[in-house]
Amino acid sequence: MTPQGTDAAWAMARNAAPYLYGPEAEALIEALNCGYYGHNEITARFEDEVAAFLGVPDAVAVASGTAALHLALIAAGIGAGDEVVVPSMTFCATVQAIRACGAYPRFAEVDQETLCVTAETLREAITPSTRAVVPVLYGGRPIDISSILNAPAGRRITVVQDAAHAFGSRTHTGMVGADLRVVTCFSFGPIKNLTCGQGGMVIPRTPEQARTIRTARMLGVAETAAERSAATSYEVNGMGLRYQMPSLNAAVGRVQLAHFSQAQDMRRGLWRAYAAAVGSLDGVDLVDVDPERAVPSLCAVRVQARDAVFAFLRRRGVGAGVHYPPNHLQPAFAAWRRPLPVTEKLGRQILTLPFHQHLSEDSVRLIGRLLEEAVNARRAR
Repeated sequence: MTPQGTDAAWAMARNAAPYLYGPEAEALIEALNCGYYGHNEITARFEDEVAAFLGVPDAVAVASGTAALHLALIAAGIGAGDEVVVPSMTFCATVQAIRACGAYPRFAEVDQETLCVTAETLREAITPSTRAVVPVLYGGRPIDISSILNAPAGRRITVVQDAAHAFGSRTHTGMVGADLRVVTCFSFGPIKNLTCGQGGMVIPRTPEQARTIRTARMLGVAETAAERSAATSYEVNGMGLRYQMPSLNAAVGRVQLAHFSQAQDMRRGLWRAYAAAVGSLDGVDLVDVDPERAVPSLCAVRVQARDAVFAFLRRRGVGAGVHYPPNHLQPAFAAWRRPLPVTEKLGRQILTLPFHQHLSEDSVRLIGRLLEEAVNARRAR
């Protein structure tokens, strides 16, 4: 039953939906009218605008965040039989990208307070077989890449950063993605900080990596669409996939990027509203994403009897979720299972609250009251 006087807040407390600023429809019509919907000059302009926003030489648009990770690992030389260290506390897409290369995961612990890897958890996980590490910026929280790079002392290990949650976040030294000691991958899915409907971006370390990714994203074909249309043949230089970003998606992304300062302010304000609403609740621990530097992608809490609390909130119409069930316990990755007590504990406690730019502060306060009610009801049993 909806509490009296909270209809609008209640509606917003449900599942997330993409946030559009208005000009996306006009941009889509323009892209449709051009008559060619593959990778074209609209996608190229989006790449240039993202590169300028981040202050990097190049950015390569692809079909999804998963495609970005897969291509980044390929460009880093990761292949069959290689070991890649990755936190178990991430979406399964991160691990599937590793498996798509023929490599295998070595699961790492995360910090209980941030749900991100640290230099210490990476050192514990790295073995003589490790070829790469994939830190995940959970919730958009920026992490100290220098400590990650220094973790495998004396080893030449590639770092591919899964920043699916973290577009727009900043480290102490600059934008996430601007540190070209690592390859960075972003996701522009439906409810990310910036959406293309679906899409992703790779920030390569070098021009050579950029060329490798651009060729691989288009089935290994070296020539651009314009070059192919003006010739009688083309050259396939190696393995490739249909991973390019269509111009329709890029058109949406360009509008979103032009309004990103609004997204940043709204998301930080929303996270701070949650901190005020749930941060002092007994039995609820808020996962800190460092909102002074992050552009938050979600709001996560740790609670006891999580499944009961989850069921209570869902019954009351609140779109709570679980991000994420630990991957090392998944059947698909059973061959690489190892004890990870912190992650396993988090997997029983983690709960994500509705987090999208349609939410109002009234919605957040309502969700906070229902979360308190859920926790107290469970404690009273």
